[in-house]
Amino acid sequence: MKDIEQLNHAIIEFYEKLSSWEQSVVRGKGFSLPQIHVVEILGAHGAMRMKELADKIGVTTGTLTVQVDKMVKLGLLVRRPHESDRRSILVELTAEGEALYREHDQLHLSLTQDITAKLSAEECQQLLASLTQINQEF
Repeated sequence: MKDIEQLNHAIIEFYEKLSSWEQSVVRGKGFSLPQIHVVEILGAHGAMRMKELADKIGVTTGTLTVQVDKMVKLGLLVRRPHESDRRSILVELTAEGEALYREHDQLHLSLTQDITAKLSAEECQQLLASLTQINQEF
């Protein structure tokens, strides 16, 4: 039981440090963390229906609509009709949104390189396998 408690605390500590890093990277850029998360998801997955995007972020479509409205005004997103479902609206990144995604993704890559620098190639593979398995549980 002691091992699971230590693992629990290690996961919480990592989450807190990652969250703090995310806040520090976004601070002063003119965007909120939820907006950056929308950019990350759309950058990684492409255009999405509002409902799909809301589910991925873990918010209601109403909450997402407010964010998307702000992001459209900022020039990061556009809305367009779904090609095969006239009732659905797709949200996608603009060129400016794509540039922000690439910039933020590069920051994540740099962080990953920094925090894994002292790990061996085998340890990196083990970490990747573990994180992949954990992510499949969500």
